[in-house]
Amino acid sequence: MTRANEIPIPKSAMRGIEWPAIPDMTGNILLALLFQLEQSQWWSPERLRAAQFRQANSLLAHAFASVPYYSKRLTEAGYSPDTPLNDEAWLNLPLLKREDIQQAGNGLNSQALPQGHGKTHKISSSGSTGKPVELLGTGLTSIFWNLFTVRDFFWRRCDLSGKLAAIRPSKSGTANYPTGAMIPNWGPGFASAVPSGPSCFLNIRTPVAQQAEWLARQDADYLITFPSNLETLIHHCVEANIELPRLREVETLSERLPPGLRALCKEHWNIPLVDMYTAMETGYLALQCPEHSHYHIQSEHVILEILDADGRPCAAGKTGRIVVTDLHNFATPLIRYDIGDFGEAGAPCDCGRGLPVIKKIMGRHRNMITLPDGSQQWAIFPAREWGHIAPIRQLQMVQHAPDRIEAIAAMERPMRAEEQELFISTMQRNLNFPHRIDVKIVDEIPRGANGKFEDFISLIET
Repeated sequence: MTRANEIPIPKSAMRGIEWPAIPDMTGNILLALLFQLEQSQWWSPERLRAAQFRQANSLLAHAFASVPYYSKRLTEAGYSPDTPLNDEAWLNLPLLKREDIQQAGNGLNSQALPQGHGKTHKISSSGSTGKPVELLGTGLTSIFWNLFTVRDFFWRRCDLSGKLAAIRPSKSGTANYPTGAMIPNWGPGFASAVPSGPSCFLNIRTPVAQQAEWLARQDADYLITFPSNLETLIHHCVEANIELPRLREVETLSERLPPGLRALCKEHWNIPLVDMYTAMETGYLALQCPEHSHYHIQSEHVILEILDADGRPCAAGKTGRIVVTDLHNFATPLIRYDIGDFGEAGAPCDCGRGLPVIKKIMGRHRNMITLPDGSQQWAIFPAREWGHIAPIRQLQMVQHAPDRIEAIAAMERPMRAEEQELFISTMQRNLNFPHRIDVKIVDEIPRGANGKFEDFISLIET
């Protein structure tokens, strides 16, 4: 088993040389970056910040000189390439909104990509907010994506010789049941540098009964999927008496982790759940600490800020909007991008890493409930509170008005009168919402275009 901070013997690309290995160029680049990350995770916050600003200076100077949108925007903010960045100068830079990316279009793309960053490719984020964006990535941004994928598995102390299964969105016609898709390694980072076992993939839109059958047939050591899908999958396996004896750990991504899911995973599968925080636009943002359930910001790749209503950094324990700067995308620079999520800032971690902490990822603004008095709060209604009331497979709450919420429940039969009465009173108590809750029974609740599932959606304009 791979221990923390131990990189296994790399793949050698030179015939006859097994050890010490001589990887190919791509593998050498990734391993050189891994070596640096193994050191930098233990740096002090001050040293990490200084290194971030050195890289940010380079990014801003490039954006100022070669990106029409930023030439104007940074000039208006009083930015000068000759002035080194500090905390106050950084906070004076304007935020980039999702609408800004849409309106800027190609004006946000660099007209002079530096040599060595590789070919460009399109990155699309369909956007659970209904505001999709498109930007360009490069060969270099792909390398950083692979780099933090490998760090994630190292931090988790995974046995890289095992089998990895993933149930995620896939292109139409690929990774479909009953076969799914198979590759001989755990992804591009492992293909180029680090030996691993095989991995298999299945489209997340596959019905849960077929997912469970496929997963049992694959007999994998590790599973990656969305939190909402995991919860449904666990319940089905329990009801259908399906066991997964080889499964060691599950990792979730792309959605807010609901309260109680870690405990559910431990109770029924007796394995740990590890969560991560990523975005299509920027790649890896935060990984779960190897020693705790909170998250470490991947500071070697992004400057991630949690800001209060006045645009100032939140103190530990406070919740604010998440703003991200991708330090390595020179094709479409995203500088102080308001990604639309909210998070709770955490205190420094006792694991010894200087990487800043996010205690919780709260979700997007539209995942907040608006109370009749106009105030807002996060909508939290863990399944342990209502799951015993009726055989609900899936639940989604949609707020249509300040005094009305629609509860959409996927069930095989209608709710009985006494079940509905208890369900409504339970949800009113959990949501601190004393007014009308209408119950709608459906066969299935479809996922969004991006494959994600939101358990609470507010349709109220704020």
